[in-house]
Amino acid sequence: MGFPRGRRRLVVVVAALLATAAVAVIVHRVLAPAEVSTPARGDYPAPARPPAGVIGRLPVAPLIVDERLRVYAAHRQVYADRPVDGRYRTSPYWSYRRWPAELTGIVASGSTVVSRWSDGRLVALDARTGGVLWRADGPKPAPSSAVVRRTWAATVWEPRGLRLADLPGGRTVLVVSGDAQARGVELSDGRELWRVDLPGSCRSDVGTSASGQVIALDRCAGPASIEFRDAATGAVRERWRPPGGSSDDLVVTPLGCRTGQSGCLALRTAGPGDAGGRGWLLAGGTPVAAPTLDQAGAVLAGEQAVVVLDGVAVGRSARTGTELWRFDGLGPAARVLAVQPGRVHLLTEENDLVTLNPETGAQLSRFQLNVGSDGTGWVPGAVAATDGYVAMERLRRPVASDADDQRYFLSSEPVILAVS
Repeated sequence: MGFPRGRRRLVVVVAALLATAAVAVIVHRVLAPAEVSTPARGDYPAPARPPAGVIGRLPVAPLIVDERLRVYAAHRQVYADRPVDGRYRTSPYWSYRRWPAELTGIVASGSTVVSRWSDGRLVALDARTGGVLWRADGPKPAPSSAVVRRTWAATVWEPRGLRLADLPGGRTVLVVSGDAQARGVELSDGRELWRVDLPGSCRSDVGTSASGQVIALDRCAGPASIEFRDAATGAVRERWRPPGGSSDDLVVTPLGCRTGQSGCLALRTAGPGDAGGRGWLLAGGTPVAAPTLDQAGAVLAGEQAVVVLDGVAVGRSARTGTELWRFDGLGPAARVLAVQPGRVHLLTEENDLVTLNPETGAQLSRFQLNVGSDGTGWVPGAVAATDGYVAMERLRRPVASDADDQRYFLSSEPVILAVS
């Protein structure tokens, strides 16, 4: 026996509708916007105090947070591992994912980690638990043609349009910018403080100053000028051009930054005809000339300008130019690699990492940047230094900038992590 023809058709229609509904549910679950937060399991680790030397190697660039965790970026994920001085990357301590938005940058201050996404969303996470502290809308990131390589170093160490500015009283402002708009957000709670419209790609971010200013290069109207905006209110306080400089080819480089391009103490400007550039100290008012920072390889570590000349590191007062110390024995190809509060890191031709006290020139540590059987036959790539740690990409020789990641990087774990 079978169903009558009419009933059979009804059964077929009902089955088709149920199948369609099931497919719709699956498609919705797969494609609908979503976030997945996996909180921390276990206690928040204590700050580590490892001895100076190479710690290990990692496949991706770490952001050292609160001296306790390493935070990483992925295509649609922010995650952390522990301990901060672990030899290898370990299972996530916590993780946060979003779909379908893509991660475009992360910054951290204290135990707060802020992620920025391709739809403009800002999500602040508590490094201690991985839990969401707040969510806020921001301007969509400006389009970029830059290649994001597998270490995610640019996303973690130099996120475009994402800066921190410290204000008096312990407050910190998150400054977020795109092509058409910039916003200031209170780091503690995600509250919007200000928003301003921007003219477009003729204006570019430079960084933030230690005195709470947002710095940008403006080429939109007339000769290029440097714009100083109050991070607390968003108001433009000053537009300034280096004396004698009127070219649209002006290049501005932040110096002496606390981390990344945030909390910077000085600038170097360069235009046509400048041999290396001109250095300027920032103190909240009009920039003050600092000839000790004119040379292209000079860096600022606190109040000291440091440069390597013919294998000799020289420290001078950035304000007066007075020589304070010399340190030799570095070799002719040595150069300044990075600075952080209380430390200036130098790299020799043999890939030794030499760390000096920038105030006195005293050597704090010296060791070869080698781990396992990797050797030292590599070229340094992107680098970050914070909380006494130094993390750096290692690139194959000769460097092939247009090559794929397998040819570009030294190995599958190209990031070396050391403590100075």
